[in-house]
Amino acid sequence: MRAVVQRVAEASVSVEGQVKGAIGRGLVVLLGVETGDAEKDAVYMAGKIAKLRIFEDEAGKMNRSLLDVGGEALMVSQFTLLGDARGQNRPGFTQAAEPEGANALYERCVEVLRGMDVCVATGVFRAHMQVALVNDGPVTILLDSNKLF
Repeated sequence: MRAVVQRVAEASVSVEGQVKGAIGRGLVVLLGVETGDAEKDAVYMAGKIAKLRIFEDEAGKMNRSLLDVGGEALMVSQFTLLGDARGQNRPGFTQAAEPEGANALYERCVEVLRGMDVCVATGVFRAHMQVALVNDGPVTILLDSNKLF
């Protein structure tokens, strides 16, 4: 499972001009599910997202987590994070999980975050979405449940 995590002042996701999810201060998480991912990956990713210390403390150091600051999360499913363009100019997506399994693990990650008392807004799985955000910092972190980076 891969994620691009961006610290934001605010963000929203729309489908066909209608806002489907919106947050204030918190994290936008673009989440890609890989073939072979399992529940353990969703649980790991949710914990990492909630506890990632990328919010500033009173000294201005990135030392606080989403949980510490009472921030929100906007979770957007994005299979293109598994795109492989190393050998060509058109990415291949063979590492992306099939939609049914991917959606179940995406939903499990959302459920675990909500179980940690994080307010989570979501996009619409498999829809063409527009994500609007005010990146705070900017701060952008890449996560991988297989710890490849």
